[in-house]
Amino acid sequence: MTILSVPGSSGSLGTGSDRQVSYFSNRYVLGLTLTAGIGGLLFGYDTGVISGALLYIRDEFKAVDDSKFLQETIVSMALVGAMIGAAAGGWLNDVHGRKKATLYADSVFAVGALVMAIAPDPYFLIFGRLLVGLGVGVASVTAPVYIAEASPSEIRGGLVSTNVLMITGGQFLSYLVNLAFTEVPGTWRWMLGVSGLPAVIQFCLMLCLPESPRWLYLKNKQVEAIAVLEKIYDQDRLEEELNQLSLLSEEECHSTKSSHRYWDVFKTKEIRLAFLAGAGLQAFQQFTGINTVMYYSPTIVQMAGFRSNQLALLLSLIVAGMNASGTMVGIYLIDRFGRRRLALSSLTGVIISLGILSAAFFLETSETGSSECAAIACKTGGAGWFAIVGLALYIAFFSPGMGPVPWAVNSEIYPEAYRGVAGGMSATVCWISNLIVAQTFLSVVAAVGTAGTFLILGGVAVCAFIFVFLFVPETKGLSFDQVERLWKERAWGSASGSEALLEGGGQF
Repeated sequence: MTILSVPGSSGSLGTGSDRQVSYFSNRYVLGLTLTAGIGGLLFGYDTGVISGALLYIRDEFKAVDDSKFLQETIVSMALVGAMIGAAAGGWLNDVHGRKKATLYADSVFAVGALVMAIAPDPYFLIFGRLLVGLGVGVASVTAPVYIAEASPSEIRGGLVSTNVLMITGGQFLSYLVNLAFTEVPGTWRWMLGVSGLPAVIQFCLMLCLPESPRWLYLKNKQVEAIAVLEKIYDQDRLEEELNQLSLLSEEECHSTKSSHRYWDVFKTKEIRLAFLAGAGLQAFQQFTGINTVMYYSPTIVQMAGFRSNQLALLLSLIVAGMNASGTMVGIYLIDRFGRRRLALSSLTGVIISLGILSAAFFLETSETGSSECAAIACKTGGAGWFAIVGLALYIAFFSPGMGPVPWAVNSEIYPEAYRGVAGGMSATVCWISNLIVAQTFLSVVAAVGTAGTFLILGGVAVCAFIFVFLFVPETKGLSFDQVERLWKERAWGSASGSEALLEGGGQF
């Protein structure tokens, strides 16, 4: 059992009390977290399954096999949908609540899975990919916020990171499913169609769960909010949370209408700074290449010389397993080591591993130029395995840090009035970045080579390290109120309260 001892309280600064909070001490909170996290499972499964399904879609549809653009479109159309879903998801969260937004996402995703399973041609398949993307986009905004608003601040980072564990677990599950259906007629249809099951399961479970207590309270449904909070906190802590929510409600009641406007995020300096940090983290998470690896890992393995579809999927399964395991390490570290330090450590390893990948493919290209026999030997031996080692190291470094940190940070850095809209905008940045990477990866490889592509990603990772160092504060252990004050101090400067914030974990 994981126990954290964190100074201070959720609702006030400098109380000097020490609270011990366990991830497993409150089964109600854990149940809310795991149920909401199924949205992450949908995200992860859809990310991973297409990489294996694409191998068999190419076998069935000659037009797809002949067109790199069509292959990229099948992969990336879900990202177009996710981009739209994330943008709309912020509004859905603010207006209709986290619970209803999740139910909408599940419904659309399930329909999309059915459409993909029965697709008679590549274009019908692309439409199905658009629908599941819409569901994934809404879920990617909703799940982290729902979890964060139902979590004690001491373990908020770990519980939000559970959603990322579900993402990586979904990717691992997708590779298992890919392997399971390799010899079944209609291989890729089964791979894509079964993704609708988790959406149906989450839909049924969410019907039995409450709305976010913070959303309820700020929508003048205090009785319902208190009923939920009583299941999360003991009596002393409950009073602190209610006092904090009462003050927040008084401060923000006049801005309820403006909180629904996307442009308002840019009008206030502290919100701009928070959005810069959150959206920047989301963009760099993608541009450092994680979903290049997850979407195309079987293809990358085949580029390294392992031509069998089954072997490529098996090796990719190992990569996905490492991703899930690394995320579990991140859950353990994020509330101890801190978000900022974890991200910087992760990026250091990512830079090194991308250098190894680039070197591996450079060696493979050099030896291919020597002779055909040498190329065959290389592709089944040294350079090929060197590339696999690079992939494994990349996942080992990325998954504990840059995997969970952007989602954890974005779930906690925005004030309540902006949490839905700013979180949705940040998730949209994530999906736009994801789309750019997925839509261009194979084309960039064709233009500059695999070695050059990974070298470019390594350069982006260096930029990401500099960005995190300069713009991302530490929010470990801080309440939502403390985080809001932290940004105001960063924006306008203030000597008062700074020391208390730093003691609570708000270092830059």
